[in-house]
Amino acid sequence: MRFNPRLLASARHIVVFTGAGVSAESGIATFRDKLTGLWERFDPAELASAEGFRRDPALIWGWYEMRRAGIAQAQPNPAHLAIAELAQRVPKLTLVTQNVDDLHERAGSADVLHLHGQLDAARCFDCARPAGAVLELPEGAGDGKRIEPPLCSACGGPLRPGVVWFGENLPEQALSQAFLAAADCDLLLSIGTSGVVQPAAMIPGVALEAGARVVHINPQVTGAGHAREFALAGKAGELLPQLLREAFG
Repeated sequence: MRFNPRLLASARHIVVFTGAGVSAESGIATFRDKLTGLWERFDPAELASAEGFRRDPALIWGWYEMRRAGIAQAQPNPAHLAIAELAQRVPKLTLVTQNVDDLHERAGSADVLHLHGQLDAARCFDCARPAGAVLELPEGAGDGKRIEPPLCSACGGPLRPGVVWFGENLPEQALSQAFLAAADCDLLLSIGTSGVVQPAAMIPGVALEAGARVVHINPQVTGAGHAREFALAGKAGELLPQLLREAFG
């Protein structure tokens, strides 16, 4: 069965659940893309752990600063912009993302639930105190080199990226709000996510169990095994603007 875009216009509460595929359309490398340069011999999982940071803070901080520099150069794509526009056209929209960049916010979306943290939200590795303001990128951050992390103004410990590392729990408040929204919505759009990273991957299932329709948007057809589940194959930056045009004219 084909998804009817008019369901966007008639929805009471839409949840938009985004993953790395949305940011990839802005040129941001996904977490599992092949590493190069200084990091070529590392598994990304080694660079996303507290153990790795303890062993070599400058190595880990340098990698994340390189990622942050790349994000700073990227721009929101048509998918980000369409999601922000959709929020203005429906009674209620909850945006939940697994991405750690700020492209949704730069596209105009507000109150984004970041399940895996935010790269800009550095905090102390020792005392967990937030850094406060977004840190200025050091010169040459995008060159791919070791960079010593700044120190915490409260305890002198090293700052760490504000992202969720392997072995760490997702932010409790954001995850709780995401599940509550999924249980309340009547339509969920799952965009650019493989749906395998737990516990976030449970969110579309929560919506289905609560009676909502779920639409998966990915380059390949995925996850359409339920009567209220639909799969649209293609780029989010092409499909989302098209859906909005068909839904709202």
